[in-house]
Amino acid sequence: MAKQAAKTSRQKRQLRIRKTLQGTALRPRLNVFRSGKHIYAQLINDADGATIVSASTVDKELSDVANGGNVEAAQKVGELVAKRAIDKGITKVVFDRGGFLYHGRVKALADAAREAGLEF
Repeated sequence: MAKQAAKTSRQKRQLRIRKTLQGTALRPRLNVFRSGKHIYAQLINDADGATIVSASTVDKELSDVANGGNVEAAQKVGELVAKRAIDKGITKVVFDRGGFLYHGRVKALADAAREAGLEF
């Protein structure tokens, strides 16, 4: 029962955050989702409803990651999503933490993306 309450609390936070965040073609939304085993990041253009770039611990490029649910894996996903975004010509994004606390894996992904060249 506690798991369900935590999930609904996160979903409420996510909806509250998403009311104010909007991704565009010039400044897409960097969305982060974390599960127990993996972490996922997407650049989304909300005007078109399209995903521009994505990266996660299940990508073939990150097959060397033994455990996708730790901070090191999140850092690699942050670097990979930033590299792919810069290859597409995107340098500025809006960060959407998806209702998760800005701590641990979410913070590690954001910091790695910043260091790799994304501005937010």
